[in-house]
Amino acid sequence: MQYLHPTFKFKELSIATAINQLHIPQSNNHHHPHYYHPYHHQQSPHSPSSSHSARSPASVNSPTMATQVPVWFLTAASSGFGKYMAFEALKRGHRVVASARSTSRIQDLKEAGADVVTLDVTAPLPELQKVAKEVFDKYGYITHLVNAAGYVLVGAVEETSPQEDFDTFNTNVFGMLNVSKAFLPYLRASPGEKTLSNFGSIGSWVGGEGYGLYSGTKWACSGISEAMRQELAPFNIKVTVIEPGYFRTGFLNAGARIESHTQIQAYNDTAVGVMRQALEGTDNKQRGDIVKGCKVLIDILTHSGPAEGKDIPMRIALGADSPPAIREKMERTEALLKEWDSITTNTDHDDQ
Repeated sequence: MQYLHPTFKFKELSIATAINQLHIPQSNNHHHPHYYHPYHHQQSPHSPSSSHSARSPASVNSPTMATQVPVWFLTAASSGFGKYMAFEALKRGHRVVASARSTSRIQDLKEAGADVVTLDVTAPLPELQKVAKEVFDKYGYITHLVNAAGYVLVGAVEETSPQEDFDTFNTNVFGMLNVSKAFLPYLRASPGEKTLSNFGSIGSWVGGEGYGLYSGTKWACSGISEAMRQELAPFNIKVTVIEPGYFRTGFLNAGARIESHTQIQAYNDTAVGVMRQALEGTDNKQRGDIVKGCKVLIDILTHSGPAEGKDIPMRIALGADSPPAIREKMERTEALLKEWDSITTNTDHDDQ
């Protein structure tokens, strides 16, 4: 990442603007009360069998696809994209189940017509499965799952502790994985087209000083989403990863930022130090309008408005600054391959 003055825009990817042009949907789990390892879980008695023979679409008590009202489940609906996607869906007459660690933070959505539920994305899988079953039992089908929980851990990779590293992955990656695992049996059992939306970021493409752990989680989310896109296609589930640019989501607020507990003095005069100093001055100055962004997302995910007749893409590069940043990274990667491929590809057996 090139080090430039903080006021420079993303085309040259300055340190200060880079952190702002990452999308970080507000986490609903800053304190991580559960440290649940994703590889140690049991099948919950509340969820359908994992054999794919759970409730078949023909047995679901739901309207036909021609009249079916979309049913959304969103995590991290207390702020950021989770909140405003929920409001936009409600505005269109859709059914919305909004979740957060505390329902006291989503009473505005309840007043607007949403069902609200308590959900910590880092809870053990059986707890998540119980919530998924309750939603499915109430509505008979689920059309849209949105994994919006996540946060940025600011600090050099050397500075962050093993616990801070785990906490970041636990919310940003394992939380997304386990919520998806809990809801997928019910998405498969629902009729028609369904969508599973995960939040990546420009940080899915670009790693930089001071947010390496965050970028690592977002690269993981995008890679996993790409695999799930192919795995779930036979069930008419469209998986997409949303990779927004520079939006005013509130993640830079003093109460929302997570900085490494340890700060090594040697980094103060480097780009890591510049990143820390830039955070406070850039809050609420991002170019992206969250309301407009969420309108675009709901259009895409429901084939509405300008997205009518279009397939839901694997990646949604959201915001005026997101596509240029991704293109710039692709150009640099292509240049690197051209420079080195004559050396790095000379590795075949002689009989090939």
